[in-house]
Amino acid sequence: MDLHGIEQVLPANLLDRNLSSWRAGDAWLGGGTWLFSTEQPALRRLHDLMAIPIGSPIAEEDSGLTIRSTCTIAELQQHTIAHNDWRAASLIGKCCDSFLAGFKIWNAATVGGNICMSLPAGPMIALCVALDGTYTLRSCGGEVRKVAALDFTIGDHDSILAPGELLQIIELPAAGLRRRVTMRRFSLVKDGRSSVLVIGSHDTDTGAFALTVTAATSRPVQLHFDKLPEKQQLRYSLASKIDPRLWFDDPNGTPDHRRHLTTFFAEDVIKVLS
Repeated sequence: MDLHGIEQVLPANLLDRNLSSWRAGDAWLGGGTWLFSTEQPALRRLHDLMAIPIGSPIAEEDSGLTIRSTCTIAELQQHTIAHNDWRAASLIGKCCDSFLAGFKIWNAATVGGNICMSLPAGPMIALCVALDGTYTLRSCGGEVRKVAALDFTIGDHDSILAPGELLQIIELPAAGLRRRVTMRRFSLVKDGRSSVLVIGSHDTDTGAFALTVTAATSRPVQLHFDKLPEKQQLRYSLASKIDPRLWFDDPNGTPDHRRHLTTFFAEDVIKVLS
């Protein structure tokens, strides 16, 4: 879709000098798969992130995986993990496969864009929260802060980003990548938008277990246990620790439907990891 209200697109050589003058009507332009999919009557300027030379979009070190926000879904999916003990790396491909998108979108959409959209069904959000990811954010004035992936998304299409603030780096720690993981997902149609996405991760060194719930709730929810919980403990935690107001309601599923499937999938995750 053409955005007829756009007056200026700032290329990379103009980006830095304009960061301090961010104004109403500005937006970051990454892959643009959402930006150009619908009318944007309030926008006047775009800051083109893809014009910035950043080198490798993914860096793998002993400390974990570092992903540039402009890394495309295709680049993330095609990256081969060198660390053999990163058992949770299998989750990366599964979350990439959870997009409601074809190959054209995969080659344009960015990891950071999916996270910043802050949609309940965002699979990159689920991936980063489940693996205890951390985001590096940069403000218009150049200040940098780090936040936990779990704390970034606060509601449907709502995040903690301040006006003009940019998500630059996503870090997935090696400790999270070494866990055993299992994912369960439900969609109304094959390859459709997730209405429930549940991920269980088990630390075999400490016995700790974490259950991450996304898509079914308006923001990510994570439940922690010292060990793999029994069925009754799991059900009690799901019922008591998830605010009833968080269960998402849209054409892909009612709150009751999502609550029921979340419990069903969570119990199955426990069986697999036991």
